[in-house]
Amino acid sequence: MTMALQAKYKELIDLANKDVSGVQISEKNGALYVNGSSNAVTKAKLWSLYNKIDPDFSSGDLVLNITAPELLPGTKLKVITESTNLNIRKGPSTTDAIVGKAAHHEVVTLVNQTNDQWWEIKTKDGEQGFAFTQYLAEA
Repeated sequence: MTMALQAKYKELIDLANKDVSGVQISEKNGALYVNGSSNAVTKAKLWSLYNKIDPDFSSGDLVLNITAPELLPGTKLKVITESTNLNIRKGPSTTDAIVGKAAHHEVVTLVNQTNDQWWEIKTKDGEQGFAFTQYLAEA
């Protein structure tokens, strides 16, 4: 494995080694492959970290193949921001309007796992929209 890819994805590799079962990390044809299984929250964190390291996944030098069971609609999730409120948006993008907020450590309800980065949630007050998954954990 080249040191450049290992260094570039060090934070992601560290998280995978810690929280992914049966993790296998290898390199082939100039790409780093990370395989294994985990839970939906860890999978979402890995994808969010990948997007932070390689915005829009444009370099094509990482293949992230993590299997995780889907969470069922109605699953209770806890907001795990550092200390601030979590923005709830009209759509699954930071360019979509903020339609509500969920407080730090608030428990919300999963409506739909839209994709690995955005889940549709509903607060106890009935505010519904999309939130960035890296700030949600199964309650």
